[in-house]
Amino acid sequence: MAERANERVAYFNGKIMPESQVLVPFRDRSFKYGDAAFDMTRTFNRRPFKLKEHVERLYRSLRYLRIDPGIHEAEMIRASEEVLARNIHLLSDNEDYWLGQRVTRGVDAVGDEGWDHRGPNVIVECTPLPLKARARLYRDGIDVIVPSVRRVAPSSLAPRAKTHNYLNLIVGDLEAKARDPQAWSVLLDVNGNLAEGTGSNIFLVKDGKLRTPREQFVLPGISRETVIRLAQEEKIPFEEHDLDEYDAYNADEAFLTSTSLCVCPVRTINGAAIGTGKLPGPITERLTRAYVRFVGCDFVAQYLHHLS
Repeated sequence: MAERANERVAYFNGKIMPESQVLVPFRDRSFKYGDAAFDMTRTFNRRPFKLKEHVERLYRSLRYLRIDPGIHEAEMIRASEEVLARNIHLLSDNEDYWLGQRVTRGVDAVGDEGWDHRGPNVIVECTPLPLKARARLYRDGIDVIVPSVRRVAPSSLAPRAKTHNYLNLIVGDLEAKARDPQAWSVLLDVNGNLAEGTGSNIFLVKDGKLRTPREQFVLPGISRETVIRLAQEEKIPFEEHDLDEYDAYNADEAFLTSTSLCVCPVRTINGAAIGTGKLPGPITERLTRAYVRFVGCDFVAQYLHHLS
């Protein structure tokens, strides 16, 4: 790898190789149909966050899709740790990585193509977090738009599975960004309640109580789970509940959680200011501080550093 020292490497079907050499056949079902599962964590101070929990969630998604990756969870964790270790030297100061695992169902082979590998394609990769692009969100807050596109119903496809087929969320995001290019979308579920955005969960605060949509209708994010646990430790009342746009407009505070953002305040929903407009709100700030202590990294300062 000496001659490739300045290129990130990835794990591909049992081998570590330069990222540019990881080539998935065009007949792979992930490319053709989005028939794959993935998961993604981030690093704090260059150490992976809850890697075991993210890999366990990946394997729950794989069981739902009935894809056998051909390797055990422990091996996936080891591969992830190795890929991270081999790429750490490429990070600049005050940067961290996304670290992801991807498993496709494999190639739809006609029989005469001569593919060397027809089973599931397994990839572990990492990429720098978009800290500079998202830094202003911690200064200004996130503007959320609720598009007309509804989240796929659990009776059609379980949103709890993290699959490569993100088109439902992408189409909703396109509608939101057509109205405001800087906005983040949060889709409603089929019942008209708040669901989730592309890789993000939403929380509302009203009268000191923290609430978030029910797990059945969203991908239960690891960051979401972390905030819920921290709220319990902080003695902040919490419940999963059906929440609609009325609840959002009348909330005292709102924030999004995601792997990369952790906790980030929401400024507006559909143009309506949330609460007093002071960001972050007291509960959001309290949970953010608890999150910072838990991960041992001031991610807010890390983002704001990139504003300069």
